[in-house]
Amino acid sequence: MMSLLTCSRFLEELSEYLDESVQGELREELEAHVAECPNCWVVVDTTKKTLRIYKGMEPEPLPDDLQARLMGALQKKMAGSHQS
Repeated sequence: MMSLLTCSRFLEELSEYLDESVQGELREELEAHVAECPNCWVVVDTTKKTLRIYKGMEPEPLPDDLQARLMGALQKKMAGSHQS
């Protein structure tokens, strides 16, 4: 039996599904959809892997030269946005 849940609806619920904050019948529908839909399965699998990598990373400070270039570019952009 195919799930009646659309991919669009699945993607709307993706964040809550991954956070496991969706329960009951909706969770069952989401799980049935991802089990039947290769495209949504790839989205879930890739997102879970990305989150695991991201959560395992330590913040790295920006190198001084990169930070100086970034700040210079931001200041130039901000100065340009104040002109009429």
